[in-house]
Amino acid sequence: MNAIIVSALLGVVMMFSGIFTTNKTIIKNIATVGVLVLLAANLMEMNNLFSFDINTHDLIVTQRYGLFFNCIAFGATFIYLVLSASDITEVGVNAAEYFALIFFVLCGVAILSSFNGLLMLFIGVEILSIPLYILTGSDKRNLKSNEASLKYFLMGSFSTGVMLMGIALMYGATGNFGMVHSSGLRGAIIAAQQPPYLLVAGVILLFASMSFKVSAAPFHFWTPDVYDGAPSVFTSFMSTIVKAAGMLAFIRVFENLFTVLGPTWHIIVDFAIVSTLLIGNITAVFQQSVKRMLAYSSIAQAGFMLFALYANNTEIAKEGMLLYAAAYSLATISIFAVLIKLQDYSLDGFNGLAKKEPVLAFAATVSLLSLSGIPLTAGFFAKYYVLAGALQAGGALWLIIVAVLLAAVSVYYYFRVIQAMYFKEGDPQTLPISGGFKAALIAVAAFIVILGIWPSALLSWLYF
Repeated sequence: MNAIIVSALLGVVMMFSGIFTTNKTIIKNIATVGVLVLLAANLMEMNNLFSFDINTHDLIVTQRYGLFFNCIAFGATFIYLVLSASDITEVGVNAAEYFALIFFVLCGVAILSSFNGLLMLFIGVEILSIPLYILTGSDKRNLKSNEASLKYFLMGSFSTGVMLMGIALMYGATGNFGMVHSSGLRGAIIAAQQPPYLLVAGVILLFASMSFKVSAAPFHFWTPDVYDGAPSVFTSFMSTIVKAAGMLAFIRVFENLFTVLGPTWHIIVDFAIVSTLLIGNITAVFQQSVKRMLAYSSIAQAGFMLFALYANNTEIAKEGMLLYAAAYSLATISIFAVLIKLQDYSLDGFNGLAKKEPVLAFAATVSLLSLSGIPLTAGFFAKYYVLAGALQAGGALWLIIVAVLLAAVSVYYYFRVIQAMYFKEGDPQTLPISGGFKAALIAVAAFIVILGIWPSALLSWLYF
């Protein structure tokens, strides 16, 4: 509960801070300190030092796994603000409002890590999504930003309707809004010799709506346009912390729900994984804009995270989801921080970057290697854990082979950027870059390498 309450309060504080000061540096510093306060409040609850004692009637249930995910999400948000808070203040006039919306998104993240019913799932998803519609269209002078915001809002609203229809059908079949592992809903399923048709239809609609939220194929079509049209600094946030939270909610709500669909479950998830990996990786190969390429690659990364869903809640897959959230967030936040400093987002805009800005090129290279899953980076162990979890759960070997082959395809388009930075001549135009920004990039690159050598440095905290 600490994270939910503190993040909501910090959102309100940021809204009022815009009334008392227009100094963007002060606003930026308040937000950065606020994230540290939020992280500290979550750690206090995780270590049983202090938590708000509120009776939620089992609608919210905090567990160590969810609290640990919160720590990863809030830690990644802190790194995001350290690298990109200055860029957030340059998007528009009312900088405090953007930070307030980010805190409200984090409130949704905290709900999605601890919900214990379908109604709280819906509330968490909406608290997460609605601020993102606004952030996507925050660059009002840019028609692409306005178009992306409208597309995101309309398609997001439609997917919310599908989710509510699925929840309504599930309630009609069982008379219960609880999760499948709650006694009421489990009893209703056991009482029937086969799941009611209403329940099956509701589960399928819920699967479709959650697939939209994490941009899994074939519900991914909004992703490239929205990520490409949104201000780059907010695309970085949407494609990392937000996507990881949506995936965690996807896994939590379906961790026992797959029994409703029987053998059909694996067919549906197999199709979702293969189509997501195939569409994301193959389409990314043909992109000339690095920002749009990263949008398609985020679809492919969602395909790997779906293996944690496929693994039916095995221990190694649960660890893999946490590691993937950390590795993917660090690498993507870092590469977007570099991208924002360039005036040209095309591949040619990266030509010769290693000669002009070697620190930026080095940080981008480490991030791209991690996204590719190259050994000695966090991305390698993240992919290993989720694939090992799928094998441990009795997954088909052909599915793992397809995933590895398509991961090899991703190496091609990530290495095109590295090739442009180190092996092509050019004079990339960059915005002013401070020494503190370069130091932060090096620190993030170090974290990525440390997690790639010693993943238990992160995962061991889950058990202590």
